[in-house]
Amino acid sequence: MNPDDCDNGPALLDFDHITVSYNGKPVLDQLTFQVPHGEQVAVVGPNGAGKSTLFKALVGLLPLRSGRIRIHCKPLGAHTDCVAYVPQREEVDLRFPVTVEDVVSMGRYGRSKWRNRLTAQDREVVRRSMDQLGVLNLARQPIGDLSGGQQQRVFLARALAQEPHILLMDEPFTGVDVTTQEVTMRLLESLRAQSVTVMVSTHDLTLASERFPRVLLLNRRLVSYGAPKEALSAAALADAFGKQIFFTGDAVLVDQCCGPDEEHQHHHHEVQHD
Repeated sequence: MNPDDCDNGPALLDFDHITVSYNGKPVLDQLTFQVPHGEQVAVVGPNGAGKSTLFKALVGLLPLRSGRIRIHCKPLGAHTDCVAYVPQREEVDLRFPVTVEDVVSMGRYGRSKWRNRLTAQDREVVRRSMDQLGVLNLARQPIGDLSGGQQQRVFLARALAQEPHILLMDEPFTGVDVTTQEVTMRLLESLRAQSVTVMVSTHDLTLASERFPRVLLLNRRLVSYGAPKEALSAAALADAFGKQIFFTGDAVLVDQCCGPDEEHQHHHHEVQHD
């Protein structure tokens, strides 16, 4: 990023040659790209490509081996922008005995500090967030008693209650009902109107190409980044997915295995090319 850009702030997020490793092996390797303020980016790539790792590095859950991440030209830990992170549901311990309202209220404690009670304004934000995600009627229900889609909406409401400048959502459309998908898409439209910067990881290439203005295609390194037509070109998809790509006329099919525990289930996603 040019130092002069910091005065105008066109790039809210600046990833500068970041490398993140597990057990000495790079999971993300020399990743460089920028996300403008208020942009919505779909992050796609094969399993193990580093999508979740990217988000965890951005919120400081994983250290950088090299490179740097800046938010409004300030390094992680020095910026004042609120970054909300919605992890995959399987990463959350749902056995803890808390209600839906308790979970969403957690989105306000970062502002109030745990030693303080929530203010009337905090509680109104919590109520409004639950209402927007369609879980206000479930406020007193234990989080563990809810369906997967309902739980996802609760986690989104918690993130919304943080009133974030940046929202990261890791696979929010996986394994949820149609209602939750629709509510999530309406939330994205609302956040776009508020110029909230959003990054969403997804296996659904059709969704990425049709509903997001920018797509980041990863496979441990940056394969492509830009408008969907260019970022999801046949050449870029073949580079990222290799033998999982099938070409059928003007369409490209991607065959993605769900993971080691679901080795016989596959997602087939189609991206049309003119």
